[in-house]
Amino acid sequence: MKAALLQMVSGCEVQANLDQAAVLMQQAAQAGAELAVLPEYFCLIGRQDADKLAVAERFGDGPMQSRLAQLAQQHGLWLVAGSLPLAIEGDASHVRNACLVFNPQGQCVARYDKVHLFHFDNGRERYDERLVLQAGDTPVCFDLPSRDGHTWRIGLSICFDVRFPAHYQQLSAMGAELVLVPSAFTHTTGSAHWEVLLRARALDSLVWVGAAAQGGVHENGRQTWGHSMWVDPWGQVVASHDQGTACVLAELDIAQLRERRLQLPAVNPATP
Repeated sequence: MKAALLQMVSGCEVQANLDQAAVLMQQAAQAGAELAVLPEYFCLIGRQDADKLAVAERFGDGPMQSRLAQLAQQHGLWLVAGSLPLAIEGDASHVRNACLVFNPQGQCVARYDKVHLFHFDNGRERYDERLVLQAGDTPVCFDLPSRDGHTWRIGLSICFDVRFPAHYQQLSAMGAELVLVPSAFTHTTGSAHWEVLLRARALDSLVWVGAAAQGGVHENGRQTWGHSMWVDPWGQVVASHDQGTACVLAELDIAQLRERRLQLPAVNPATP
């Protein structure tokens, strides 16, 4: 299966970000990809965390979700929309950081709410997603019938989740063969930990890993690490891109995954 990670440098205007995502989706479709993955916060990296509250949509209703559905249908792609803010009934001060999956008919077929919320403070940089986000609590997988004849079992995660191996072990137990990690890693933490964490998660469960990232200097001054990458089930990086917008393509081979699991029966996921 050919798949694409869509790296972005999202700004403070939702419409401009959606237009950039559309351009990258077109590139993915023209390259023959079946699956396209947007980064975390693809729709908005605002001037302050509370900006998410102003653009939040109810699940299943809103211009961002409508545009994503239209784009998936237009390009005939499976679209994993990294994350966008979804409103919480009865709580106007928090949102869910949700990853939505659209099939090529434009239907939303899966939703994952980020479980582990990022907080970091080194005295110079401080981030605390708990101020405006409410954590999810449920691991999610979905099935993608590919042109290669195999139905891929795909697990969902978002950014800070990558530091929690138990989350990926749960996805593996649910049969995941590919795990996606849409992210907006800071430059500070990404330069130190990004690649080693992604490779470790691939090795934990002998799965393919695809991480679509934000990568560059944003309008609000924040700098994200980028380096969107595909990692194979042996922990090897097979494609990546450092900074700036990009469509990072890879051919994912289920036979390679099966071979590695036979060679090294270190995990006990559902039979691929």
